[in-house]
Amino acid sequence: MPGVVSVFPNRKRILHTTHSWDFMGLEMDSAKEISGFSTKNQENVIIGFIDTGIWPESPSFSDEGMPPVPSRWRGKCQAGESFSNSSCNRKVIGARYYMGGYEAEKRMAEEAQVQPTETREFKSPRDSLGHGSHTASTAAGRFVYDMNYDGLGIGTARGGAPNARIAIYKACWESGCYDSDLLAAFDDAIEDRVNIISLSLGPESPQGDYFNDAISIGSFHAMRRGIIVVSSVGNAGTRGSATNLAPWMFTVAASSTDREFVSNIRLGNGENLMGVSLNTHQMNSSVLTVDASEANDGYFTPYQSSYCLESSLNRTKTRGKVVVCRHSSSYSESRLEKSLVVKNAGGVGMILIDEREDNVAIPFVVPAASIGIETGDKVLSYLNQTRRPTTLISPTKTVLKSQSAPQVAAFSSKGPNSLTPEILKPDIMAPGLNILAAWSPAAKNMMFNIISGTSMSCPHVTGLVALIKSVYPNWSPAAIKSAVMTTATILNKNRKAITADPNGKKANPFDYGAGFPEPTRMLNPGLIYDTQPSDYKNFLCSIGYDTESLQQITGDSSLCLKPAPPASNLNYPSITVSNLKDNMSIIRTVTNVGKSNSVYRAAVYPPKGINVEVIPKFLVFTSYGQKMSFKVNFRVDKPSKDYVFGSLAWQSKDVRVTSPLVVGIASSSVGMI
Repeated sequence: MPGVVSVFPNRKRILHTTHSWDFMGLEMDSAKEISGFSTKNQENVIIGFIDTGIWPESPSFSDEGMPPVPSRWRGKCQAGESFSNSSCNRKVIGARYYMGGYEAEKRMAEEAQVQPTETREFKSPRDSLGHGSHTASTAAGRFVYDMNYDGLGIGTARGGAPNARIAIYKACWESGCYDSDLLAAFDDAIEDRVNIISLSLGPESPQGDYFNDAISIGSFHAMRRGIIVVSSVGNAGTRGSATNLAPWMFTVAASSTDREFVSNIRLGNGENLMGVSLNTHQMNSSVLTVDASEANDGYFTPYQSSYCLESSLNRTKTRGKVVVCRHSSSYSESRLEKSLVVKNAGGVGMILIDEREDNVAIPFVVPAASIGIETGDKVLSYLNQTRRPTTLISPTKTVLKSQSAPQVAAFSSKGPNSLTPEILKPDIMAPGLNILAAWSPAAKNMMFNIISGTSMSCPHVTGLVALIKSVYPNWSPAAIKSAVMTTATILNKNRKAITADPNGKKANPFDYGAGFPEPTRMLNPGLIYDTQPSDYKNFLCSIGYDTESLQQITGDSSLCLKPAPPASNLNYPSITVSNLKDNMSIIRTVTNVGKSNSVYRAAVYPPKGINVEVIPKFLVFTSYGQKMSFKVNFRVDKPSKDYVFGSLAWQSKDVRVTSPLVVGIASSSVGMI
């Protein structure tokens, strides 16, 4: 048909599911300004959220004191079930919903006699799941006093850009987000004239090619119109599982903060152990405790019952007791469901030995807490050595000032980039573990909730991007991304190297990209790595696209000219060489956005076994906006069997502009050891 650029299956995409802004160091004065910069222009920054909708009555979305809607706005407030034209306001300035792809898949499921879900879903922009309200309030929610989850985490909550405008594009439902709906949402967001699109969802790992991925295509068109797309990296937690891999997207990993929700587990021998939970239930006294493997019922083996599978527990053996269950590293298992299994079997509490060890706090239906394998071994040892073992699980308490934070969350997907190894993904890391924000009362009958995922880290970066956009409204998406990445830190709050859960090993750029954002530095980045749409087209040609396949993404008459520059030469804020045989040279260009007259010196921390030379060693700028190029030469000295990491920093008197260096050695070079 005329006008059809490409055709691909209507695949499903998945949602990547207060104190965090203070933890990040984003301090605002009484006028809600950042010291040294005016961010009042937030009110002209419009963030589009492609998600599960919004609960507009939440106090996070109040428009009290906000000025009229920006005149450039072209969106609308689409009425539907339990959502009228007046549901929008000067904060939530537009809302749409998309059901074509969702309903097509739903009809197919009905024909296949798949059991429908019980969750009520509104045929409107109204959020029935809570996810969309949570992400929107994290990025741009207004100040809300006494926000808490059943008394936990109580305090004043806000988004990163509390005066920015919100536009809602509901393309996600309980069963997922379908490509045709996502593309329609992208198209509308672009035409509505949003500045930013926040996308806490993505494909399952491994991700398909760029021209078969609705998010890659939609975000490319947004980028061409000057709209930055911020996305989550995914929750698979394993190496090489990162998604949302396109270089024109800003892809975010998840970290902890220095706030934890812990429950004390007191064993009968007097030993106290710490678990993670959102347990508000009170146990009045210690009770007998049983290992679920010794309470198997029917045809279930002890091994099966140890994981507290549905109907696997013998009620006679578990009634009135705390049950010790295991949770595998599989993402198909529900920790909450296990507490329900225990409750249905007459249990009065649960200790969950969590093999994932990701410290995600869960609102169990009985007094319960999650512990790691090492702590679990202590519990099992106590049970095995005691004739009548007992435990007492205390309600959860909020604990602040964990000195090891931020840590990389165990569930956060990691590099290398499975599609294009020359582009480092994730790009950056932000808080995504146990985040308190707005919610939908249609889900769990609560206004606020604590949840975890890279879905939660994505809107933290969205909020930072909105602040930069308010100060520098004419900056390109690449310039904004560069400002956040090159000013990030790889040190925790104790000034030691960031580590990764669950084992506490030193993390690397495959875990956190450029590192953890520093909001006080990002508004004065000094130099930026800027990139234009034509650069991304050359990049696609360099990785094997021909003119026909290129046009499937661009939708125009773009041509692939040969020879294309190497993919590593895309002017990206990080530098990755994925297959270094002997030596290779990389070109980068920086733009001066700091003081007109400034001198920068190259400081190199080379990856282990790699000789790195930067030419020239000094960059001397005489004007604002001046561009200068430099060359980075890599040479193998001592080959390594795995990727190695370092950094390049351009330093002036008061600014440091840092890029990760990531080098993978070609197998032929490794063989020469």
